[in-house]
Amino acid sequence: MSAPAPSSLAIVDAEPLPRQDEVLTPAALAFVAELHRRFTPRRNELLARRGERRAEIARTSTLDFLPETAAIRADDSWKVAPAPAALNDRRVEITGPTDRKMTINALNSGARVWLADFEDASAPTWENVVLGQLNLMDAYNRAIDFTDPRSGKSYALKPADELATVVTRPRGWHLNERHLQLDGTPVPGALVDFGLYFFHNAQRLIDLGKGPYFYLPKTESHLEARLWNDIFVFAQDRLGIPRGTVRATVLIETITAAYEMEEILYELREHASGLNAGRWDYLFSIIKNFRDGGTKFVLPDRNAVTMTAPFMRAYTELLVRTCHKRGAHAIGGMAAFIPSRRDAEVNKVAFEKVKADKDREANDGFDGSWVAHPDLVPIAMASFDAVLGEKPNQKERLREDVSVAAGDLIAIDTLHAKPTYDGLRNAVAVGIRYIEAWLRGMGAVAIFNLMEDAATAEISRSQIWQWINADVVFENGEHATAELARRIAADELAAIRAETGDEAFAAGKWQQAHDLLLQVSLDQDYADFLTLPAYEQLG
Repeated sequence: MSAPAPSSLAIVDAEPLPRQDEVLTPAALAFVAELHRRFTPRRNELLARRGERRAEIARTSTLDFLPETAAIRADDSWKVAPAPAALNDRRVEITGPTDRKMTINALNSGARVWLADFEDASAPTWENVVLGQLNLMDAYNRAIDFTDPRSGKSYALKPADELATVVTRPRGWHLNERHLQLDGTPVPGALVDFGLYFFHNAQRLIDLGKGPYFYLPKTESHLEARLWNDIFVFAQDRLGIPRGTVRATVLIETITAAYEMEEILYELREHASGLNAGRWDYLFSIIKNFRDGGTKFVLPDRNAVTMTAPFMRAYTELLVRTCHKRGAHAIGGMAAFIPSRRDAEVNKVAFEKVKADKDREANDGFDGSWVAHPDLVPIAMASFDAVLGEKPNQKERLREDVSVAAGDLIAIDTLHAKPTYDGLRNAVAVGIRYIEAWLRGMGAVAIFNLMEDAATAEISRSQIWQWINADVVFENGEHATAELARRIAADELAAIRAETGDEAFAAGKWQQAHDLLLQVSLDQDYADFLTLPAYEQLG
């Protein structure tokens, strides 16, 4: 008697979308189902391991480089695979969600790479998940255009040789896709995003002289990198794509991953392209992991923690040294400023800050960096052009002058800045405004002239939580308390109502966002990710 055929993926609680059948084909869904059967059990084990490691940090309030992988770090002979031509020069990368307008603008931006984001810059509505895939498929077929219904302005792709190379970022391991289920169990969002993209586009990209390239978010250990590598091997073999065609750049945006950078590259070495130095998620991870560690781990206002802070400098310099030692690209952080169409002086000051930041990265040895807006591409480009000239990268700069001890990465108390009352107000204001937009399906949001994404909300609510639990006293003498946070949040909600008007306020999700921010900021039981309870409320 033959074995029963494996059950297929079910689309659950989702309204039909235009052209969804082009993305959710039976063959594509079968491929995602196979990924789910093979790899979700290991994903689940690794998520459990995160909890065990967090408990260990709670006991010890410290981290160290792993003794069991010392031989990998000591072995100077191994390198990652050489970069493919399309990823050899990454001096400026633009980030953003995969909506139709952004897809065209990012590809046309003049940046060398577009991080096409299904993660922090995209609220995971079913529409964003499916139509984002469709937009990328259309872009590779040059079948994409867009007319803005408000302005009437039309958008179309430039010639192929002027377009950015796409590096797609799937969702982190902790997020599920509730609309795709197998036997009642939701499929991890990472496998949905990776699987659909790889299935539809891998061969098409190879034919275009590029390939399926990925950014891997929220990685916490080399074992998680190993899981991704096994997924790449399986996917390539299953679809007849040569091994090593996939390239992955890993975001080092968790404090635990910062201690395993070499091991992460080692696990992915056949498929590794580089590492990226994030900022807000990295600080969020420090707070999350060391939230029991006492006052020496209390961070000041987020804008006071610059990349020149000693513990951040240790992290970025170690990243450059690690990447170049192993032949990988080192990619710098985000310039999140959104230029003002009305205030030239605001732009002038901000552009100078962006230039200084990108100059520092280029001179430190980074091979490229991120921007959030097309107007910043020329500024970042000029900083890297000045250092690189005609060279595609500066991997030959080995930064052997850099020496980082384990304690340097968590020396938070080297900062002189302290939390401020205005910092608390800003965390509340930005948190409410971002979450409200996210609940309406927008993951990349301009707030106070900065492009904010989910990492912004995470650092905002984490700082509120940390300051209250550490009983921080602000410069005006007020203690950080739940009552103070509630009062500030109520004031902010009233200010937003006055700013938007009653009708627009009622049409938005402001009260819901206010309540959710306070929930994750004030609950004694700290939620691992804000996006988990938020996803339950997402339409």
